[in-house]
Amino acid sequence: MAKLLSIALGFLSQPFTHLYQLSFLADSVGVKNGQVVTSELSSSIQETLDTWNITGLSVAVVPRYGEPEFHSWGNMTEDGDKTALGILMDDYDNVRNVTPLPPALSEFNWHTLVQDILPGEWQLMDEWASKKANMKDLLSHVSGLAGHDLSYGPHDSPKDDILRMRYLRPAFELRQHWSYNNKMFTAVTHIIETYSAQTYTSFVEDRIFTPLGMSSSTFSPAKAGTTGRFTQGWTSDGRLLPECFTEEMIPLMAGPGGVISSAVDMSKWVGLWLNKGMHDNVTVIPLSIVSHTGSIPGFSTRVSFLPNDNIGVVVFANGRDKEAPVMNIFKRIIDAALDLRSKPLPLMFFIFIPNPFHLLAYHRFSKPSTSEKKPITPLHENVVSLEVVALEEFSGTYTNAGYGAITFCTPFGSSSYCQDVISNFTTVDGGKSSAPQSAQLFAAWPRIWISHIRGVHLSGNTFTFEYTSLFPEGHGHNRTPFETPMSEVVVEFVVKDGKVVGFGWFGLLDELTERERTHTTVKDRAEVWFDCCLHSGSL
Repeated sequence: MAKLLSIALGFLSQPFTHLYQLSFLADSVGVKNGQVVTSELSSSIQETLDTWNITGLSVAVVPRYGEPEFHSWGNMTEDGDKTALGILMDDYDNVRNVTPLPPALSEFNWHTLVQDILPGEWQLMDEWASKKANMKDLLSHVSGLAGHDLSYGPHDSPKDDILRMRYLRPAFELRQHWSYNNKMFTAVTHIIETYSAQTYTSFVEDRIFTPLGMSSSTFSPAKAGTTGRFTQGWTSDGRLLPECFTEEMIPLMAGPGGVISSAVDMSKWVGLWLNKGMHDNVTVIPLSIVSHTGSIPGFSTRVSFLPNDNIGVVVFANGRDKEAPVMNIFKRIIDAALDLRSKPLPLMFFIFIPNPFHLLAYHRFSKPSTSEKKPITPLHENVVSLEVVALEEFSGTYTNAGYGAITFCTPFGSSSYCQDVISNFTTVDGGKSSAPQSAQLFAAWPRIWISHIRGVHLSGNTFTFEYTSLFPEGHGHNRTPFETPMSEVVVEFVVKDGKVVGFGWFGLLDELTERERTHTTVKDRAEVWFDCCLHSGSL
């Protein structure tokens, strides 16, 4: 999606001069006898799918000269419908102004300050970053702001997300450190919509999909569903998942990850890059980046091209947390296409935190980071045991201006809200061979990426918060309850005079932030701080 956003901005800057998370559709074309994916390689890929429990896979091999070849394996639905050449996969990430520029601006380019292009809307907690951040900073992931992917919910708009950034703590100073951030793509989406006087999705359809003949590409899950070729997605262990984004979520998520496309359509996208931004002798985009992976719950993708070798490869898998096998398959196809005999990738290439699209768990093998890694060890203040401060004191409603409110319940909460929350957790835990034995807190928190939080007591004032999605009634044909944990952080509650006053999150980035390095108290060091505003024994 970063790539599409960059392209969109290019359009806006001429003279008002990203696929990343992708869903996929199955195209109704037959498999060609390509010269790259031989029967031997096809069998080897099938073995990889079997080993990694991948339900369906779709591949396009795109030479700069000649026709692309397409291949597919497995199923696209739980009813056994075969994966056709393409499969509409959720990889929403791989963008002429109508509205005049603000009076302070005479041009719009990569060095334009964000505060000038979004006057009255753009503001970060860091005053220097607010004033000096430009368009290049946003799309280069050096704004200094952490991902904060749980700060937005399913009913938010891009403008809502931008206005909330002023309340979110930075992890670094502007341009100090590279840190991937989906929120900046959302900000650029809003810029495009503001100055093109059309939605971001229609802008991309007019400027990218239509010129390239990408007739199977869309942002709309509903539209994709009417084709009968929209693949379903599965967890890493084979449980069917509902579609990640609803129609209502698309305005917010279209920028950081919302394209629904097929391998056939994506071969046209890759071909455009191989031809240096030209399609049918018309310049569509200026040439730039080379590759992007993508993942949302139920899907894992990779779209790449090698400009010096005149070839591109698209790999779509309808399974969650399949980045390692997708990379492995991509590498074997490139080896076959270029007649290479390279060594296996080192193990480090195959270690991935679940769902890299989610910043709380975002670890790319290509991440250009030399930052100091850190154990998650918050600075303890006024440590108390549950014998001194009862678990009930940690329950209640906590607020943060950037994130909103979270209400935690004990296992004995009696309010109707708590009864519903506890019932859902109990149902899901009942199907497990084991469950946490420590004291727990529970909360329902409907975000884009999760539905609930489970807090497990570690020691003293410290808990582990596990962000998860609960499916107490299962999904699809399998009605057995299950959950899909997203990630976890360590939090420390601060207790003063026997009362809980709030808690701080630590470990969102899994590396030492500037805030943690330079501050001392839990409240100041925390990447996110929640104030306690309401306690209730019924919770």
